[in-house]
Amino acid sequence: ADRVAVEGVLAGIGSEYPLSAVVHAAGVLDDGVVESLTPERVDRVLRPKVDAALHLHELTRDLDLSAFVVFSSASSNFGGGGQANYAAANAFLDALAHQRRGLGLPAVSLAWGMWEQRSEMTGDLGEADLQRIARAGLNALSSREGLALFDDALRTDETVLVPTHVDLAALRVQAHTGDVPALLRGLVRVPRRRAAAAEATHTGTGSLRDRLAGLSAADQHRTLLDLVRVQVATVLGHGSPEAVEPDMAFKEMGFDSLTTVELRNRLNAETGLRLSAVLVFDHPTPTALVDHLREELLPDGGTGEPLVLAELDRLEPLLSHVLDDGEARTKVAGRLRELLEKLVEASDDSGSAEVVERIGSSSNDELFAFIDNELGLS
Repeated sequence: ADRVAVEGVLAGIGSEYPLSAVVHAAGVLDDGVVESLTPERVDRVLRPKVDAALHLHELTRDLDLSAFVVFSSASSNFGGGGQANYAAANAFLDALAHQRRGLGLPAVSLAWGMWEQRSEMTGDLGEADLQRIARAGLNALSSREGLALFDDALRTDETVLVPTHVDLAALRVQAHTGDVPALLRGLVRVPRRRAAAAEATHTGTGSLRDRLAGLSAADQHRTLLDLVRVQVATVLGHGSPEAVEPDMAFKEMGFDSLTTVELRNRLNAETGLRLSAVLVFDHPTPTALVDHLREELLPDGGTGEPLVLAELDRLEPLLSHVLDDGEARTKVAGRLRELLEKLVEASDDSGSAEVVERIGSSSNDELFAFIDNELGLS
């Protein structure tokens, strides 16, 4: 990134072995959610990519090079959690390669996926980090594979290539939560039933709300706690949700800004909610988070009354379709009679016995009239 130093390096290359190719492989990481990226943190990541590659381009453009290779990253094409600065730096390298090709100069940008062999950039990655990368569907390359792909790239006429392993099975899992990068969505399909369920969840009638509605408070808590523990275990790379203690603080579990955002995204997909990026700081334990999710999903306290009334509203226009079909009308009336009997039998109203008797002895016409008059569906 020091132009004067680069000039000195180039000037020191003797004429006996003149410079014939350039490979730019420098990089620095400083990951963090975008709100935490100060100008200094952005500059630290951009300098070895943007400044350095630009200096090499400008200072060698008049030389007769056979190759000008820049090491970009798959993050420039697919994005990466907490790597907005790094993705931008590598996107510059891809664009520089295109610019050089437009000028008639040799160039190829290799947007590498991760390599198995650790480097200074990847040496500090923990098991949870590696599992997060694997869940994204991009498996690590061996050194042998990486070098073979490097050779292949120099024999192609493409300007930007993405040498990486794509794990289709992992992508299919990601597709269920809508997290597949845009450029890879053509490789996998979301099952129709899952897509419909996701749409229903986002419109407020999702299966999770339906399952919770009408459950006891204890069962609601248990269902949501199971959901939270599974997602936490996945994000942290635990082998089982049982390893997640309900009352342990997320901070003590090892959550950072990146894992916090991933947990938020996964819970958004499962619940249909739009949860805060600081979720685990506002609700610092799984138990506290469960209480928050229950309040968001069931603001009425979970009685299920709004959902039931909404379904009854939807039922009313459907009943008209069976009025002229005797057989269908008899089946529907029988089912409605069963439901009404259950409803009134559960009531403590002194008139329940009378209502049950009326329902049991009513004709189909009388039953439909009862629905219209007593339940207010007319």
